[in-house]
Amino acid sequence: MITCPTAAELQAALTLFDRDDAGPADPRRVFLARVADNARALLDREATLGEAAEAGERARLAVLLGVEGDFTDLNRQLCDALRSGAIEPRDPALLDHLRATAIARIAIDQPGYCGLEALLGD
Repeated sequence: MITCPTAAELQAALTLFDRDDAGPADPRRVFLARVADNARALLDREATLGEAAEAGERARLAVLLGVEGDFTDLNRQLCDALRSGAIEPRDPALLDHLRATAIARIAIDQPGYCGLEALLGD
């Protein structure tokens, strides 16, 4: 479910970072090591939660659109339906889908977000 950068791109960047031989006392290296640790944690959460989040999104899209399809195609169809007016932007089913999708993304990207627990409790 990582969209940009992709999980593969993020992993490639981490591999390059790990090859860098700058000394641990370098302040820039210390900062970048923290960034790398956060990226590794994100990749772990994506590996653990991403498939279920995408499956949930795909299932909601299939119900919303009334068709089956792959994840990318269903998202494209949703955009087309919104553009054409076939689905109204304030449609309660659409808003429920977008909310659930955003919550799943936050759980992966920013699990320490202070409002996540409240969102999950609704």
